[in-house]
Amino acid sequence: MLGNLTGWHFLILLIVILLLFGAPKLPALARSLGQSMRIFRGEVKTMQQESAEERAASGTTTPTEEPGSATSSTRTSTAKPDGDSTRP
Repeated sequence: MLGNLTGWHFLILLIVILLLFGAPKLPALARSLGQSMRIFRGEVKTMQQESAEERAASGTTTPTEEPGSATSSTRTSTAKPDGDSTRP
């Protein structure tokens, strides 16, 4: 969506923001935006750590493992009564 924007687009956008908010308010606006980004990143990191801890506690597979992969802990082979260990 933003791939078609060029340097001119950003320059015009910057001028519009400058006109709307004024030069004295821009540092405070940038500081506020930076703090918001920092808080958001911290919350995302916390959520990822909590979900990883929950997965470790429940013994489920990690998101990098596919449910049907050979390394998945949930995959088991079924043995036929005649001793053949291939799948039916």
